[in-house]
Amino acid sequence: MSRRDGPSERVRDPQPLLRRLLPSGRGATEQPNVTSDGDTRLSPRFWVAVVLTGVATGLAGIAMMVVLTTAEHLAFGYHDDGVAQTLQRIGGSLDFQAAVEASSGTRRVVVLLLAGLIGGLAWYLLRRWTTGCSEVDEALWNGDGRLAVRRSLGTSVISEVVIGMGASIGREAAPKLLGGVSGSVLAQQLGLTTAQRKLLVACGAGAGLAAVYNVPLGGALFTAEILLGSLALPVVLPALVCAFIATAVGWLYLPAVATYLDVPSFAFSATIGVWSLFAGLVIGVLSAGYVRLIGWVAHHRARGLWGLGAPLVALGALGVLSLAYPQLLGNGKDMAHMVFVGNGTIGLLLVLGLLKPLATAACLGSGASGGLFTPTMSTGAVLGGGLGLAWSELWPGSPVGAYAMIGAAAMIGASMQAPLAALVLVLELTHNGFELMVPMIAATAVATVVVRYIDGYSIYSARLPSRALDES
Repeated sequence: MSRRDGPSERVRDPQPLLRRLLPSGRGATEQPNVTSDGDTRLSPRFWVAVVLTGVATGLAGIAMMVVLTTAEHLAFGYHDDGVAQTLQRIGGSLDFQAAVEASSGTRRVVVLLLAGLIGGLAWYLLRRWTTGCSEVDEALWNGDGRLAVRRSLGTSVISEVVIGMGASIGREAAPKLLGGVSGSVLAQQLGLTTAQRKLLVACGAGAGLAAVYNVPLGGALFTAEILLGSLALPVVLPALVCAFIATAVGWLYLPAVATYLDVPSFAFSATIGVWSLFAGLVIGVLSAGYVRLIGWVAHHRARGLWGLGAPLVALGALGVLSLAYPQLLGNGKDMAHMVFVGNGTIGLLLVLGLLKPLATAACLGSGASGGLFTPTMSTGAVLGGGLGLAWSELWPGSPVGAYAMIGAAAMIGASMQAPLAALVLVLELTHNGFELMVPMIAATAVATVVVRYIDGYSIYSARLPSRALDES
């Protein structure tokens, strides 16, 4: 007769419908990811909030992309609609970078100066006349999950306008923030606990990323691995539900296709397998420096009256730099796509790998608000492509796009300190790369370990405000 080590009834909270243990007497909660909900009880009211947050986040993502594409059209004559997406798939060149390159040098400089003027004045007034937290990371890691609605909405709209005019920052910050705001507001309206509110805010933030990039699994992993640091079932389930709902709602306007179209399938080769270890080491070291740079400019960013003029100077300088390197304008999506499909020389790609993070840091240091995901990924893509082309001079056998995909995953994983999310995001963004999974994992793991042991900060933790500074 077997001996039972535990009680006859299940001890999980909430209780399952089947109350008795299996004949072995062992509990289901011995599997670490299915333990009790704890303070974050997944009650029916909470699930209602998750569904509503997903819907609200998807709609917010649509609104922010309308603002972004409108600004791009007014600034450079570019309009990203369904027709443009179709033309891109059949070989057209209707992308933001092409529109920038087709514009005159004078127009580029004037548009960037105007972006600095608009952004500087708008952010100054917003920070002067609104209060409260408008950073999801700060609200989750050092607060109670509450986000200021007016300040967050204003920050999001200004950010998308300035990015559409060419600022070198990421477009995902606005939908991420508004997804978090949706969760914060609904938690208040439905009377959820603080723990439930923080989980809901994190789900909304990850769902915002999912909706605008069409990456539901990557968005859910962003919530779990980065924002909450847990892959336990009570975290993963609501993250997945919220992300897929937001993504599906986003399809009402946004295209249900890969963000990066026409990326070829790349085969594994011995040369790229060996290169991935070398690249992981190099990109890891560079990522540690990049994260430190982001942390430094975030702490020393322009404040008060300095914030009125600093964006004008930073974006004006970016406009001048775009005369030689138009790829630097915008969040970097088209720069990454350029190398994913096999374009670029060693010199160009390595120069862009140096200038893109400097341009992004300058924008953030001027006081601009925006994301870092796409600028970071595009930096990794051009660095991977440049290093891969140099490697091919010694040991040919793989195309530049394969090196770029591996470099992108390694840079994201190391800089976010989230290798799982990085790998899934690259796969979802390109709908490709499974044949490269082994070298991609190798490079991402090595780069992430290097950053962890050199420093340990990520592009998100490095940007957290000082507790000694008044962020208003």
